[in-house]
Amino acid sequence: MHYVYVLKSLKDERYYIGTTGDLRNRFREHNAHEGKHSRSKAPYALAWYGAFKNRELAYMFERYLKSSSGFAFRNKHLI
Repeated sequence: MHYVYVLKSLKDERYYIGTTGDLRNRFREHNAHEGKHSRSKAPYALAWYGAFKNRELAYMFERYLKSSSGFAFRNKHLI
């Protein structure tokens, strides 16, 4: 399984969207300041996640959530 996740920064209440094959470990990495692009916004709370059968579907949905229409979908339906 591959996961698309939305994290909410407890520092500035911004959101981070990512994809991983190991959600627990990736969440731990973000909160341990190991994420390259997200370390300055830690700590995080898991706002939402979805499971996908393969990596390609997860990446496609991640890209959608980062688009302008995906941004609106995320705010209305996911968080």
